[in-house]
Amino acid sequence: MTLLPNPATWLAGYIPDLPTPFDEAGALDLTAFAVLCERQIKAGVTAIVVGETAGEASTLTPAEHEAIVRAAVGIARGRVRVIAGAGSNSTSQAIELTRRAEAAGADAVLSVVPYYNKPMQSGIFAHFQAIADAATLPIILHDVPARTIRELSDDTLTQLARSKQFIGLRDATGDITRPMRLRSLLPHGFRLLSGDDATALAFIANGGDGCISTISNVAPELCLAVFSSCRQGRLQSARYLHNRLAALTSALSKESPAALKYALCLLGFMSPATRLPIVELADPAKAEVASAIAGIGDEDLGCPIESWRGPRLHADSPARL
Repeated sequence: MTLLPNPATWLAGYIPDLPTPFDEAGALDLTAFAVLCERQIKAGVTAIVVGETAGEASTLTPAEHEAIVRAAVGIARGRVRVIAGAGSNSTSQAIELTRRAEAAGADAVLSVVPYYNKPMQSGIFAHFQAIADAATLPIILHDVPARTIRELSDDTLTQLARSKQFIGLRDATGDITRPMRLRSLLPHGFRLLSGDDATALAFIANGGDGCISTISNVAPELCLAVFSSCRQGRLQSARYLHNRLAALTSALSKESPAALKYALCLLGFMSPATRLPIVELADPAKAEVASAIAGIGDEDLGCPIESWRGPRLHADSPARL
């Protein structure tokens, strides 16, 4: 494991939550995955997230999850940090995923509030503390009550953050006031990142450190420009750039990750194949995604079709608009 004493140097800006590409047989497509990773590294991100929400983590076997993390580490070669999704609603399974991620060379894990079980806050605290006690990797907490039902309360977060092993929060609540409310309660260097692309700019403007993002998979340079403009105090420019992404952000959020995979298919990077219970988009949703991409324009997507060397785009999915 690479020691990461100061997450402020890398856990910031727009960090993509990468999808997991599958081939026609439903197996991992590591060739396409390498293309996705290299594109983000070239764009200038400081970290990538693999095997998490956009990566259809719940459909991956433990061996596949480990293979994705190991592949990302090998591709990154220290150029960016690799954050592995390692969450579960079973504490023992979350510990096992965290240990596997550590063995595969991940720099940190992203661990979600236990879903479905509806634990009380003391149970959520005990869950995360048990993971921290069982491994040495830095942990980024993931609060996404739309998927987990239970939220990570401010009190529970501040208790966990007393341990240096907990280095940040991915906040997908859409509460743009949370950075202002929490900053004085958390240790210096603890990172607050949005997990909601639609409200990410307001979250960052209110003191957030960045966004673990879906839209960054499609337009990484544009997302990084939003962040840079905001940090430089050029809020009008940041709002203009953020608004250019609004239609695509809306289209991707409706059926994620199927919509994200279709968008990347249109741009020539991967197959749109998903795993059940996720299915590929219906035609009206495909048209919405295609229209949103066309509205941004190729010059801001940084993805010439010549970069694609993977197989099997669907015949009805144009490789370039």
